[in-house]
Amino acid sequence: MHAKKITVVVAGYNEERAISDTVKGVIARGYHDIVVVDDGSVDTTGDRAFAAGATVLHHIINRGQGAALKSGIDYALREGADVVVTFDADGQHDPADIDAITRPVIDGTTEVALGSRFLREGSNVPPLRAIALKGGAVLMHVMYGVRLTDSHNGFRALSKEALRKMELRADRMEHASEIISEIGRKRIRYCEVPVNIKYTTHSIANSKQGSLPALRIAWKMLLHKVIR
Repeated sequence: MHAKKITVVVAGYNEERAISDTVKGVIARGYHDIVVVDDGSVDTTGDRAFAAGATVLHHIINRGQGAALKSGIDYALREGADVVVTFDADGQHDPADIDAITRPVIDGTTEVALGSRFLREGSNVPPLRAIALKGGAVLMHVMYGVRLTDSHNGFRALSKEALRKMELRADRMEHASEIISEIGRKRIRYCEVPVNIKYTTHSIANSKQGSLPALRIAWKMLLHKVIR
């Protein structure tokens, strides 16, 4: 039993193929407080998540991954979560890594632990994606002063104190950059933790991190930086 309440938040949009296994995999590792935000799906994502054992929140329309995670995080904090883990719905993240990514937050070593797919030997990141992610990490350092090896990993553990400091407004994929921006802006203590990313046919086909979306995210980051 964990001394602190850990809530795993999953944003899901049309993920009926993977969501049940994702929820069951997290439960099998001993984490039973799981919140799935069904972000306006037109399939059975919400029903399957609930049947697998998750608490399910519903967006009437598709608002984007950032908005879904924000809804889940706000709910988790209202329900007394001490640590919130953000976890992908599509099977890319390994529930076996939850222990490692939450440990430095639970013991107070850091306020936020960010997953990195480049800190473990044998990383199977596709070459073009690796170049984009490492280039993004350089941009994060230049723009926000946050040194990372992996610029866009959705596997994170955040303390309630860190989340209450952050002002999260981005609805879509740029939310990941916004979190890094807030870490730098609010001087939140952070570290990286090696995690496994499983590249399945489904997760690659469902990925929104191609070249054009990445350029849009970079543009929005620059606008966000100028506005603030």
